[in-house]
Amino acid sequence: MKALFALLAAGALASSARAEDAERLQNLSPAERAELVQKLERFKALPPEEQARIRGNLAAFRQLPPEEQARVRENLQRLRALSPEQREALRERFAEWKNLSDAQKAALRKRMRAFLAANPEQREEMMENLKRWREMSRERREEMRERLRERRR
Repeated sequence: MKALFALLAAGALASSARAEDAERLQNLSPAERAELVQKLERFKALPPEEQARIRGNLAAFRQLPPEEQARVRENLQRLRALSPEQREALRERFAEWKNLSDAQKAALRKRMRAFLAANPEQREEMMENLKRWREMSRERREEMRERLRERRR
């Protein structure tokens, strides 16, 4: 175990050239070390292209300014705090987002900015409208969209 830990520390220094990584490794508790070893073994079991993708993400992360790295870490902590069901729902929504056209993404960003700029009462009304929208059948939603299009003409 100590040899593996020394290899991890040396690898951290060689791959990142950051002494603080090695220092962090030295300061891990036995339980944290064991968890790190497990993660390393899982990483080694990944296909090479997945390992390369992860290394690329890590390299990109390390290029971010410290405040952006902190924001990414906070988001990761919030993600980890979600229940498995909530994480799965988030993954599904993200997959849907990736399939949207640029115009659809722009429209959603615009609505999100409006939501964030709204006061609490307006936000509540927006949430109630969203709830009603989600409860509508597809046919009813399409009827509503058509009415909105007609009003805009």
